[in-house]
Amino acid sequence: MKKRILTLIICFCAAGLFSGCGILPFAEDNPFGEKDEETIEAVLPTATPTPEPTPTEEPQEPSEDEQEEEGTPLEQAEHMAAQYDYDGAIQLLKEQDEYETNQKMQAAVAEYEGIKATCVEYPLEQITHVFFHTLIKDTSKAFDGDSDEAGYNQVMTTISEFKKIIESMYEKGYVLVSPHDMASVNDDGTMSRGKIMLPPGKIPFVLSQDDVSYYHYMEGDGFADKLVLDENGDVKCAYIEDDGSVSIGNYDLVPILDAFVEEHPDFSYHGRKGILAMTGYNGVLGYRTDIAYKTGENLQDNQKEFLENHPDFDYEEEVKQATEVANALKANGWEFASHTWGHKNATDSTAEELKTDNEKWEAYVAPILGKTDMIIFAFGADIGDWEGYSMDNEKFAYYKSRGYNYYCNVDSNQYWVQITDQYFRQGRRNLDGYRMYYNPEMLSDLFDVSEVWDSSRPTPVPEM
Repeated sequence: MKKRILTLIICFCAAGLFSGCGILPFAEDNPFGEKDEETIEAVLPTATPTPEPTPTEEPQEPSEDEQEEEGTPLEQAEHMAAQYDYDGAIQLLKEQDEYETNQKMQAAVAEYEGIKATCVEYPLEQITHVFFHTLIKDTSKAFDGDSDEAGYNQVMTTISEFKKIIESMYEKGYVLVSPHDMASVNDDGTMSRGKIMLPPGKIPFVLSQDDVSYYHYMEGDGFADKLVLDENGDVKCAYIEDDGSVSIGNYDLVPILDAFVEEHPDFSYHGRKGILAMTGYNGVLGYRTDIAYKTGENLQDNQKEFLENHPDFDYEEEVKQATEVANALKANGWEFASHTWGHKNATDSTAEELKTDNEKWEAYVAPILGKTDMIIFAFGADIGDWEGYSMDNEKFAYYKSRGYNYYCNVDSNQYWVQITDQYFRQGRRNLDGYRMYYNPEMLSDLFDVSEVWDSSRPTPVPEM
């Protein structure tokens, strides 16, 4: 029976009926739909070889300047232990020259060793994965009765709701982890199971956000405009006010979660944050970095309008700024996944179509974000059934050959995980207006919808 239910769910995703699939009943320029091949046609370079996995580097002792910036060794160790990296904290203190005579360091090591001894291994197949789209900052603009309102109401989450959700999950003992903690890639390309050790009562979970591109269609609808670096080098959001001025602040998921983890370091396992699932046809992170903005070829109407309104547009500077933001994100615990370049439905697309699309991702997105080994399927539309992948699956064989080892679809179950010697696979749960309105009981392990719900949402939420 469960197999039949899961099969039905993936069919719904392919048909655009499942709420978490990211399908919005928008106008024709809806960026969550696929673009015609003629629209996205571009001159493609030969796909670059997949780089060898970067070997794990031995931890290096920070310089005196870094120690001053990050705190004393005791303070650094305390932060590492708060994020469950007891081995790292112990090693850091024992490497200090004064350790043998420093009673505070010795006491801290004893404390961390004692806590470590109480940790238990969490069952990997019982780890849930939740996801969001871009958060709504101004509900009066998102829910203003226009043609986009229904889609926003269905698959978006407001800032108020997101803050309450993570607060509830924190109070319940949830801790951010990564699929890379759940499985690792061996030198020969095979996969091995990971091990997540946490104190009793702690619950690991994975978090991701789709389409962090701040598409053209969202302009003026109450969403952030782009991710930027503030004067301290921290990632924040730029938001365009009604008078055209720009405000910098915590206006979307990334800076909100960063601030929460800074206040509650024990919400993160070894500094983990979330996964940003990225397309490329409108650029990335709010920067117009796709090659079409440089060549001026095969532009959509909203892309033409953007270039007309920005006669001083500098493509190279746009790429430079996007790369700086991406590097800051990765340095702060964030990871990137391919969401396909053109938001492709991987179930309906042929292997050749997916190959063409991925070549664009590697050519125009990877140079900015870095190579990734994760793919989060747009629409939740998977490349195989729930029995698993094999090399007989032409789509899987191609993605595997390009270095993709971690695959995520959409699933309404509390958790769904497959770990084989060839791949890691996980289902994701949508925490959006549709799911909260129609299936609040399915989220009770995470939060109470009645305590999270943003009253500014129009009801009823439109059906899919």
